[in-house]
Amino acid sequence: MNSSGWLQLVAFLVVLFALAWPLARWIYAAMEGRIAGLKRVERGLLKLAGVNADAEQGWLRYAMGLLIFNALGVLAVYALQRLQQWLPLNPQGMAAVSPDSAFNTAVSFVTNTNWQGYGGETTMSYLTQMLALTVQNFLSAATGIAVVVALVRGFARHTGKAIGNVWADLTRATLWVLLPLSLVFAIVLAGMGVVQTLKPYQDVTTIEAQSWQEPRLGPDGQPLKGADGQPVMDDKHGQSQSIALGPVASQLSIKMLGTNGGGFFNANSAHPFENPSAATNALQMLSIFLIPAALCFVMGRQVGDMRQGWALLGAMTAMFVVAVVVATAAEQAGNPKLARLGVDAVQSATQSGGNMEGKEVRFGIEASSLFAVITTAASCGAVNAMHDSFTPLGGLVPMVMIQLGEVVFGGVGAGLYGMLVFAILAVFVAGLMIGRTPEYLGKKIEAHEMKMVSLAILLTPLAVLIGTAIAVVVEPGKAGVAAPGAHGFSEVLYAMSSAGNNNGSAFAGLSANTPFYNLLLGLVMWVGRFGVIVPVLAMAGSLVGKKRLAPGEGTLPTHGPLFVAMLIGVVLLVGLLNYVPALALGPVVEHFMLWSAS
Repeated sequence: MNSSGWLQLVAFLVVLFALAWPLARWIYAAMEGRIAGLKRVERGLLKLAGVNADAEQGWLRYAMGLLIFNALGVLAVYALQRLQQWLPLNPQGMAAVSPDSAFNTAVSFVTNTNWQGYGGETTMSYLTQMLALTVQNFLSAATGIAVVVALVRGFARHTGKAIGNVWADLTRATLWVLLPLSLVFAIVLAGMGVVQTLKPYQDVTTIEAQSWQEPRLGPDGQPLKGADGQPVMDDKHGQSQSIALGPVASQLSIKMLGTNGGGFFNANSAHPFENPSAATNALQMLSIFLIPAALCFVMGRQVGDMRQGWALLGAMTAMFVVAVVVATAAEQAGNPKLARLGVDAVQSATQSGGNMEGKEVRFGIEASSLFAVITTAASCGAVNAMHDSFTPLGGLVPMVMIQLGEVVFGGVGAGLYGMLVFAILAVFVAGLMIGRTPEYLGKKIEAHEMKMVSLAILLTPLAVLIGTAIAVVVEPGKAGVAAPGAHGFSEVLYAMSSAGNNNGSAFAGLSANTPFYNLLLGLVMWVGRFGVIVPVLAMAGSLVGKKRLAPGEGTLPTHGPLFVAMLIGVVLLVGLLNYVPALALGPVVEHFMLWSAS
């Protein structure tokens, strides 16, 4: 990676941490109900809904509330898609979405996955985009924040039974965290050129589509001539082009801040109306990591030890930096097969060099590679380049970021509670080494917690690998694969990994908008989301009842470099080990095939 790439990476991290620190103070105060004025408002709203904001719940009631709330969300999003042709704000007359695609999209947006098997501008009405998809962008992100706050309460409290009130947590996360940030960001984006309108699509005449004359041809293909012997000319006019518009900025802001990723347009953040410049690209990358980074500091405040938050943030940052360096270097190396044909792919003043296939010229390799790692390290899934066109190693990095459980910063809330699961596993392994009952943040880690950790870590890889195996052996699954061999397998593996880990990005070479893939991916998304959330809340319920012990001489410090290194090792070993055989059949063998004759 060259000096400009390093400068971009360092500047990104410096600005990110500078913004995340003050934001964490606000999130902590809002989620713990420490701001009197806001608390009065939320109490009034919850009272109208028949909820006592002060009545806290045990983990089971908390989990049941989240499951019912999100299940109702699936029904609402499904219904809006199926009925959109009869609903208002549909100026283009979009037809009802097919049942299988509507099911897939409903599960996708409710689980914060935002996998899209459709083209937004050709499928969804303005009402569906706003009322179904954008609303779920808020609620799915609020679900992640609520879960991680509840889990950290399990560590911070002691000898209790309650982990919070699910309705109060969802309300606080939506009204006081996500909504104000999204409002400000949407205004900034609209001011920088992102489209925001309810006008119908605009029909325009392109520069190429001017009027001209052509000779009229006879049956023999020869020009016809008039009585004066001159060719008979016909007037020709170019076709007009329909320019898709819509309320893009308002959806884009929460799409990024909530690590959702579902694009208003099919091209997502590669579309000039959704990401018009290098400046908007930089802001979008920062917004993806902003809340996940801030939540690490929130966790430190909740447990009363900021060093714990810094340790988790340090582990995330170290893995992220390595991933960016590998991905950028792989893309800058280019395609050796083209080099052997005499194609000049060396960076110079007149060309960006390297592998520019599938990338926007206005972003180039460095910004595209950084965006790809950010969006897959977080459970965002927005793309400003086509991952299917990356080199094998360049495409391997985003895939691995997803398969790690997206704990390298990760999604809003989901990344931190996923990393805390690995932290518990790390202290358990350390305890085995020295023959001592493991502790984390003053709480003993016992059999129940380890059972829940095992479920949270294993259910998602199980769903991903079983789904991949089914897709590559049955005819409906194989029919969607256009590229033969290792790359086609990578496309299927990436799709299942993206669904199971609730990322939503795609290699973009798989024809996945079929009943088979829509149903299979929908099931994998649901298991990947709530197969982790329920065990995490069960852990919170167990931990909250335990006494918080003072650290002793045999206690493993969980805030120093040794623990950070051990945590990284556990994440890489356990998080990635499940996928190594599958990766060897896909991007790894494709890399050796590409470079074998170079």
